[in-house]
Amino acid sequence: MTEIFAALSAYLHDVFVIQFDGWVVLGFVAQAFFTMRFVVQWIASERARKSIIPVAFWFFSIGGGALLLIYALYRRDPVFIAGQALGLVVYIRNVYFIFFASKRETVEA
Repeated sequence: MTEIFAALSAYLHDVFVIQFDGWVVLGFVAQAFFTMRFVVQWIASERARKSIIPVAFWFFSIGGGALLLIYALYRRDPVFIAGQALGLVVYIRNVYFIFFASKRETVEA
């Protein structure tokens, strides 16, 4: 058991002390943005007492997804790159629908 803790300690030291640079900071900031979308959605749903997705969810999705894509490109992780790139298409399309639909409703009214 001591060996496992020693290996874990060495790994954490390597990641958070030796390799800690601007890219790691970017990765954490990106992940925080991406996580905030769920917090925003949860709070909005609690207030409405039903499941809803506020516009801020999509903006946090775009911001976090774009930053995570940059981080994934730096890390050269093809799985991570594909997941974030395809997700961004969905997020941007939803924001487009939100603004296009609101403009169309304004014109029709």
